[in-house]
Amino acid sequence: MKNAERKTVLRIGDVAKVSGVSTDTLRHYEAKGLLRSKRSANGYREYSEDAVERVRMIQQALAVGFTLNELTSVFQLFDQGGAPCHNVRELAATKLVDIERHLQDVTAMRDALTQALTDFDARLAGIARGQRAHLLKALAAQQNVKRSATSLVLRKPKFKKKVTQR
Repeated sequence: MKNAERKTVLRIGDVAKVSGVSTDTLRHYEAKGLLRSKRSANGYREYSEDAVERVRMIQQALAVGFTLNELTSVFQLFDQGGAPCHNVRELAATKLVDIERHLQDVTAMRDALTQALTDFDARLAGIARGQRAHLLKALAAQQNVKRSATSLVLRKPKFKKKVTQR
């Protein structure tokens, strides 16, 4: 075989470095069936140069919302000679619908929270600091606040703790 015909073989560290993912990630992709390697005589994983492109495809697909399980199905079909393009398009369309629904939920949550803050400010303006304004009871009494499928995990606010001197 001539040197020009030889395929480049990459070890796991090389693929990790070039693609910007960890070796643990590559091993996970391999375990999921997303990536293939061969073993050298000394047991090292060897990847073809196509592995870097595949890892980049996986990373981009993950970035727009595909799951590893979905990608496993897509790549299995591809690796068997199939054309998963319509499947990929359907998955992407479904994800877009889910994201649009999520955005509607988040927008409704924002509007309800904005209204609640306006109400809270009005209630707090009418009482002295240290008195109870029953803000959560007032919130519970509102009929326009619906439970959303969306949950937002935000950083916890820091409450000032009163320090008592002895």
